[in-house]
Amino acid sequence: MGRIRLKNIKIYAFHGCLDEEGQIGSDYIVNLSVKADLKKASNTDALSDTVDYVLLQKIVKDEMAIRSKLLEHVAKRIIDSVFIKLEMVTNVKVTVSKRNPPIGGDVAEVSVTMKRSR
Repeated sequence: MGRIRLKNIKIYAFHGCLDEEGQIGSDYIVNLSVKADLKKASNTDALSDTVDYVLLQKIVKDEMAIRSKLLEHVAKRIIDSVFIKLEMVTNVKVTVSKRNPPIGGDVAEVSVTMKRSR
C-alpha cells in the first residue's frame, strides 16, 4: 500500500448557508489523501499503474465548483467521485477548510474532515 497526498489546494468557491456566501464566495483550502497499492507503479514507472494526482486535483476542482450549503456535502462528493473515477483507490481522506468564515468572531478557518474506505 501507499499514500498519495495533495496538500493545501487553494480554491475560490461559493459554499455556505447564507445567500451572501453564494454571491461573493470565499477562499478554501482542500487537503486530499488516498491509499492504493503502488507496488506495480514503483516497478514499471508507468502513470497508468498509479493514481494520477492530476485527476485527483481535477476532481477536487470540479466538486468545489458545485455550490453546497455544507462543507460535509462537498467532502462527501469529493470522496464519492474519487471512488467512482479511480478503482485502485481503497481509502480516501479529505479536509475542506473555509478561510475567514462569517461566524461573528475572529476565526481563521473552519474545516470538515471525512474519510472512507471501500
